[in-house]
Amino acid sequence: MATKEYTMAEVKQHIDSKSSWFVIHNSVYDVTAFLNEHPGGEEVLLEQAGRNASEAFEDVGHSSDAREMMLKYKVGELVESERQPVNEKGPHSWSNESADQNNGGSSWTSWLIPVTLGLLATILYRFYVSSAQASH
Repeated sequence: MATKEYTMAEVKQHIDSKSSWFVIHNSVYDVTAFLNEHPGGEEVLLEQAGRNASEAFEDVGHSSDAREMMLKYKVGELVESERQPVNEKGPHSWSNESADQNNGGSSWTSWLIPVTLGLLATILYRFYVSSAQASH
């Protein structure tokens, strides 16, 4: 069975508690039945109703469980002509590990900065201790 396709104009018709839809990473979701269950409250979802909520969704940092749960609310996809490129935080970067791989260099920078700060602290400590011993 083919996936149903919707335009943003169609999505924009569903902006209240009777029918609430939005788009996340080019997929269209009908979250009307989830409004009362959403841990952040229904206002959060209604604020995004009728819009592309991809950025807001990613900014919150939803868990992999939340991402799996949302699959049952998917009703279709945006029409090809209205799809937007999915950034590196996209729907499949559900863990920091895969986000690091997609970011290219962020995995080595995640340990480089703490190691550099540790070395700097060690050098400063040794300098301080040797200065204190020399003054006695």
